[in-house]
Amino acid sequence: MKFKKETWLFAGITSLVVLLDQILKLLVLKFQPSWQFWFIYVDFIQNTGAGFGILKGHTLALGIISLIVTLAILIFYKKFPKDWLFQVLLALFLGGTVGNLIDRLGRSYVIDYLGTTFWPAFNLADACITVATIGLILYLIREEIKIRKLNKK
Repeated sequence: MKFKKETWLFAGITSLVVLLDQILKLLVLKFQPSWQFWFIYVDFIQNTGAGFGILKGHTLALGIISLIVTLAILIFYKKFPKDWLFQVLLALFLGGTVGNLIDRLGRSYVIDYLGTTFWPAFNLADACITVATIGLILYLIREEIKIRKLNKK
């Protein structure tokens, strides 16, 4: 089976996000840093919930949801747009989802380590999921605007 460029881009970015996420989490787990610089802090935090501390203690349910999302992306991958921007955003999303899924299944909690005095703690996987979600929403809005402009002509 021959992979196309966009598939290599998608697989490469997804793998890189998972790898970097897990390396950072292992470093935080090993050294358990705790410092603050102005409003930014680095600290070892065990998160049994989802973003913003919601659904605390529901690790299994969140793990199942992450697994379903991961499988859905992989199963329906061929149906997604193949342009580079969509592929990058989808890869960031999947990489973040898999990174946190590994924690939920392997540790029963997600390792968070970065935060601010005005924002809850997060990790690289969370950041990738957030950036990807915002990017995908903007991407889909842009595509809808293009379609509506074409339909008006």
